[in-house]
Amino acid sequence: MTREEVFSLIRSHLADELEVDPDRISESTRFKEDLVADSLDLYTLVQELEDSYGVKVSDEEASRILTVGQTVDFVLASHTGPPVNGIPADGEQRS
Repeated sequence: MTREEVFSLIRSHLADELEVDPDRISESTRFKEDLVADSLDLYTLVQELEDSYGVKVSDEEASRILTVGQTVDFVLASHTGPPVNGIPADGEQRS
């Protein structure tokens, strides 16, 4: 799973959930300040990350994740679940 793939999936989810143009979302985009995400929006994002990527996000970890880029970093560092889009957790392509 590449950084761009994770970013693209997160951006798509945020655009749908928050009804914003995906082009407004970059890795430096802040959830609260730039996307005006409230606590329910952030909770929904955490649930999506846990369901989609097999990561577990504690309340403490979630409170430290402030930007889209930090979310991508967290997913890449923590992903241990089933393959996403055919790519295993370790990011290695298998033939």
